[in-house]
Amino acid sequence: MTDDELTPPAQPPVAAEPETEAPAGDEPKDLGFGSVVGGANERRLIERNGQFTARREGFSPLSYLNGYHAMLTMSWPRFLGILTLVYVGLNATFAGLYLTCGPDALAGLGPERMGGPFLRAFFFSIETFATIGYGAVYPVGPAANWLVTVQSLVSILAIALLTGLVFARFARPTAALMFSDVAVVAPYHGRSGFMFRTTNARSNQLMELEAKVLFTYLDGKGRSYSQLKLERTKVVFFPLSWTIVHPIDEESPMFGMTHQDLVNNEAEFLILMSGIDETFAQTVHARSSYKPEEIVFGKKFTNLYNVIGPDGTISIDIRKLSQVDDASFDDDGLRHTQTFRHTGMFTGFAPPRAKDNPPRQR
Repeated sequence: MTDDELTPPAQPPVAAEPETEAPAGDEPKDLGFGSVVGGANERRLIERNGQFTARREGFSPLSYLNGYHAMLTMSWPRFLGILTLVYVGLNATFAGLYLTCGPDALAGLGPERMGGPFLRAFFFSIETFATIGYGAVYPVGPAANWLVTVQSLVSILAIALLTGLVFARFARPTAALMFSDVAVVAPYHGRSGFMFRTTNARSNQLMELEAKVLFTYLDGKGRSYSQLKLERTKVVFFPLSWTIVHPIDEESPMFGMTHQDLVNNEAEFLILMSGIDETFAQTVHARSSYKPEEIVFGKKFTNLYNVIGPDGTISIDIRKLSQVDDASFDDDGLRHTQTFRHTGMFTGFAPPRAKDNPPRQR
């Protein structure tokens, strides 16, 4: 047999298959953190107080919008501290400018009775800034009076700006939700469920409250994100508390995972709550998260309901929001105590009611 006969016949070229777009449901899920942040596991993605750990840097410190939003969102102690520093610094600056106008620019009460020339100029600046005008010290000469004119204009603008900031901080609607310090994996309908509790920390009312729980962990290729299916995703009224439950079944990404698996995979549960503030009639949001060290297995939340009052009033004790008790996964009696309905918690708590219906007259 010749070499030509051993050579296989040439195959016709195969046309390349056209590239098809991935289905919409197969798009990458990263919740907006990006692949770089998603692959990092040094820190949690969201702090317990709802702040993101990722930061945007490079903004100009003199950016108006950046500074304005920072003043609106920072804590009250920090806000008042910055306000005090700006107030003192501004008046100290004008005090120095008054001293540059000469020793005779300010007349009236002598500097020896006010702690020295600088303190006399400083207290005069405060009186001018706040339009107090006791008259013990007054400006003399064109330079000092022109400086008073400039400071009066600055004080008007500064007071208007500070008044707007304080009003905006009070008027800005925010949600103040309390989350349980720990989440539990407890018995639920013959299986188990991931649960945490939340309640409103203010006296106002939240309506149409909706919850989303996102589960993220490292799967060897990167960080995987899944939205957990909840027993109930939304409640119309929120007067007491809400135990949010994710049933762990065969379709759950948590199925078969142990606490050590959560630790090894750097798991994190991201919480997003949205509702309508009844006072402002505006939508408010709250965020939080749970890491494996804040999750306990084989525990159940303590009953936080108080004994029903004689008039039938139902109340809860928020000091028990994070308290847990031991639970057995073989105890099927817990199926009605961990859901939003809380039906099992009322058994035996209601006082007996007197039968005061008079007998019918024949």
